[in-house]
Formats: sequence, structure tokens, C-alpha cells
Amino acid sequence: MPKLEFLTNMNISPLTVEQLRKNGWNIVRVSEVMDRGSKDIDILIYAQQQNKVVTTQDLDFSSILALSGYGKPSLINLRLENPRPDLVTSRIIEVVSTMGKELEEGVVVTIDETSARYRNLPFRLE
Repeated sequence: MPKLEFLTNMNISPLTVEQLRKNGWNIVRVSEVMDRGSKDIDILIYAQQQNKVVTTQDLDFSSILALSGYGKPSLINLRLENPRPDLVTSRIIEVVSTMGKELEEGVVVTIDETSARYRNLPFRLE
């Protein structure tokens, strides 16, 4: 069980959130702490202020982080062809168990079925 705290975007199943909670994770969905229609930038600012890792399937979050120059919050971006809740849950657990230190420091992690790649924040535009 990670010591990190997580904020999941609305496109992550409540079943995934429930399973991670059962595993002892400190995790909330956006709808539990903010308006369901909150803008992506507001979600990122909230996560930054609350020191939470954002979990999403929305590529806009990476773009916002790249353009903003933010060093946090860390972001887990799921790019699964079949985002079944059980698969999403297992991939998140697998990646967080190996990248906890990086997530604490500020990274964007992109997860697919077979790999996980990360870039340190803030992004360096070259």
C-alpha cells in the first residue's frame, strides 16, 4: 500500500477506486471533493494543493502540465485499449509499486498494457 494520496478523474471507474481503497489506498474521485464538471486545470491545481497524484485517461492533463511548467502534481495517464476496471486496477497497482519514489518527486507516467514510461516534471521544452 503506497503512502501517496490519489485523485482519480471521472473517467476512472468507481470499481477501480473501491478496489484500491480495499487495498488500503488513500484515493478519492473528483466527484467526491469537487464539482463533477470541474475543468482539468482546476483538478490539477486541487491535486497540487492537496499533494495528490492524479490518475486519468485524459491526455489533456499531460498537455496542461507541459505548458504550465508545474513540477507537481504527478500524473498517471492510462492508455489502455481495453480499460476494464480490473485491468486498470492491476496496472495501477503494478506501476505505483515500482515508481513510488518518482511519483513523490513529480512525474508523468504513461501506462499501457505492457509498459510504463515516465517523464520528470517540470517538462523541459527544448
